[in-house]
Amino acid sequence: MSFILEIIWLGISNLRLHLLRSTLTALGIVFGVLAVIVMSSLGEGSKQAALAQIERLGARNIIVRSQKPPESESQQGGQQRSFVSRYGITRADFDVIQKNFPDAEAIVPLKEIGGQVLRADKRVQSQAYGTTPDLIKVANLSLERGRYLTESDMQTRASVCVVGSHIAKTMFPLEDPLGKTLRIDEKPFVVVGVLAPVGLAGGAGAALIGRDLNLDVHVPMSAAQEGFGDTVVRRSSGSFQANSVEVTEVYLESPDRDRVITDADRLRLILKTRHPNLADVSLIVPFELLENARRTALTYSLVFGLIAGIALLVGGIGIMNIMLASVTERTREIGIRRALGATRANVQWQFLIETGVLSAIAGLAGVGLGVGMSLLIGWGWPKLAASGWFTFISRDASLPTQLTLGSIVLSFSVAVATGLVFGVYPARRAAAQDPIVALRHD
Repeated sequence: MSFILEIIWLGISNLRLHLLRSTLTALGIVFGVLAVIVMSSLGEGSKQAALAQIERLGARNIIVRSQKPPESESQQGGQQRSFVSRYGITRADFDVIQKNFPDAEAIVPLKEIGGQVLRADKRVQSQAYGTTPDLIKVANLSLERGRYLTESDMQTRASVCVVGSHIAKTMFPLEDPLGKTLRIDEKPFVVVGVLAPVGLAGGAGAALIGRDLNLDVHVPMSAAQEGFGDTVVRRSSGSFQANSVEVTEVYLESPDRDRVITDADRLRLILKTRHPNLADVSLIVPFELLENARRTALTYSLVFGLIAGIALLVGGIGIMNIMLASVTERTREIGIRRALGATRANVQWQFLIETGVLSAIAGLAGVGLGVGMSLLIGWGWPKLAASGWFTFISRDASLPTQLTLGSIVLSFSVAVATGLVFGVYPARRAAAQDPIVALRHD
């Protein structure tokens, strides 16, 4: 044990004699480890952010959504036109879905209503939907205050609504919205609940679901069917557009995750028979998206690892070159050690331990810099984006990072192993020196 400690101390002393050269040699390993940790943290952070957004849609959910087919986009030549486009999920489709999935945990419809949401002089384009009380559970929503829709609201066709967080802030900036009245077109609804902010806003999840859920207004389906027809009118300067959709969305919750893909395939087949080519309906299966995101993240991790591995390889080659030069410079020292009784194994171990010490120090420095840079990126990037200094960066842009113990341990281990592997040849060269020739070397 004392021999190993003595060799380690001797190795550190030799590295300190050529501090600049040792530092420059170690930079390849330092940057290699830094690259592994930073790229791994960026990849893991992006993966977790994407998975969180997708999982909010519900891992057991299948979402069927009405969509306007391309042929119904008949605004041409800049002419002002009025028309009614009929497309999407019908009530008959919804009945067929209910009959074919009797064991589903829940089947929840949404029906878009109204052209505008108004209060006093404030107005926003309507994102109001008639729905059922099961939506809050199926869509993974939660309440900030108040209550959600109830079966009693459905039975009495109550003129009540639950609003998204952004609608609450916009329409009631200085007061509690509970008990206050909103109008959807000209029909009044009393606010009974406010939804908690949903992180899908502006993210991948919002793109998948097709809207920002923080702008939603939910009313009982019975009140929506009684107070509004199937036609929703959108007015703009000098023209209007009217869409007639019986059911806007359907959430189907499978009994368990193992059934999701099978149920999605069966539902897709049913819809294809009723909507050729699925031109006016689309299916969103978060579980499929979740698996695809995981596979994509794994691919990126492998690519990042390969790039970082190349950096470590370059660092290892640099260590080998410097150690070969060190063997040549220290030929006389090797001869003296051999003459005083050191064996070939002693000399070989001396050079290997020097290489290992250099790699370990470089690896630790790389770990420190990598962890620090990852934390700095995660903390500083949103602030840099919000500052507005760089116009090409969106103000709400984020660059999530997440450190993993595996990437830190792996990068450090690979760094030390790389140094040792590339140190074997110089160590063998040193041990193979003839002591008589080495003593005569000048």
